[in-house]
Amino acid sequence: MMRVVAAMSGGVDSAVAAARMLDAGHEVVGVHLALSQSAATLRESARGCCTLEDAGDARRVADRLGIPFYVWDMAERFREDVVEDFVAEYAAGRTPNPCLRCNEKIKFAALLDKALALGFDAVATGHYAQIREVPDGSGVRRELHRAVDMAKDQSYVLGVLDAEQLARAFFPLGDTTKPDIRAEAAERGFSIAKKPDSHDICFIADGDTRGWLTARLGEQPGEIVDTDGTVLGEHGGSFGYTVGQRRGLGLKVPAADGAKRYVVQTRPETNQVVVGTAELLGVDEITGDHARWCGAAPEGIVSVGAQVRAHGEEIPATAWADGDHVEVRLERRIRGVAPGQSVVLYEGTRVVGSATIAGTGTSRKD
Repeated sequence: MMRVVAAMSGGVDSAVAAARMLDAGHEVVGVHLALSQSAATLRESARGCCTLEDAGDARRVADRLGIPFYVWDMAERFREDVVEDFVAEYAAGRTPNPCLRCNEKIKFAALLDKALALGFDAVATGHYAQIREVPDGSGVRRELHRAVDMAKDQSYVLGVLDAEQLARAFFPLGDTTKPDIRAEAAERGFSIAKKPDSHDICFIADGDTRGWLTARLGEQPGEIVDTDGTVLGEHGGSFGYTVGQRRGLGLKVPAADGAKRYVVQTRPETNQVVVGTAELLGVDEITGDHARWCGAAPEGIVSVGAQVRAHGEEIPATAWADGDHVEVRLERRIRGVAPGQSVVLYEGTRVVGSATIAGTGTSRKD
């Protein structure tokens, strides 16, 4: 038996995860993370999370399970490590994934550190992923694998966890599909069994990322140009655009051939947004920094699958690492890969590790 902190967001997944840890015989304490310094009373449709309503839902589940429940205030840490990082990355012309940063800095650093300091052994969450224990000669190592339900698989956003964090983590839902989780929640009498999932970025409840960034960085009028420098339109700040974007460009000059145009580059130093045809988006080389390994770092050139979006396609690739620097060569081009995104590497269903994309390029003709 272990003493386990169950991170309870107020949603159905974390509720069932806490229940399953209790069923497994562990001593479980429910903890809701207060991440907003001005939490709204009610959620707006299915967007956002961490509201007062969510905290109440989590408490009711804990009461039904008969486990202690606490709210831990991590709003300041979340603001510094996730929200301010998000703003700084967009201002620098990069496209961050705040969910990975939250998992790295909050749920499996700040939360886990506090739990260990209080005498707990591990943290359990409602993420859809699996941990498998594999004999390695000197004992057992824990590996991070994809979930059974590929439609809900969240191993991508957990690719920032290292071996020490995985040793203290439980993901009880990884072997179950989402419909079955909802059915189980109903059987357990949880009132949130049909509660909608939260979507998009939790701290941008209305989903308007550009508007949210503009409110913090201010209007910064600039030019939208083509690859030759011809001015095609105007924008309110290059931070509001990301590589691969097609909608919301508001171009005043149509393409001569009628081809659709996409953002192919943002230039924060000149506050320009560069647009071009879809062909210019294709890349098959990725350079990554801030590498995080879910076990030992790969040695030499290894064959992997590479994924650059939370629910994106896995592309066959080769990769090699040098410290916290990673080079990835894809077997074919993919489009819309932006600096600041994360590339997560897989070996079969096992997560090898991740890196933050620093640059992209093209090595072959398709």
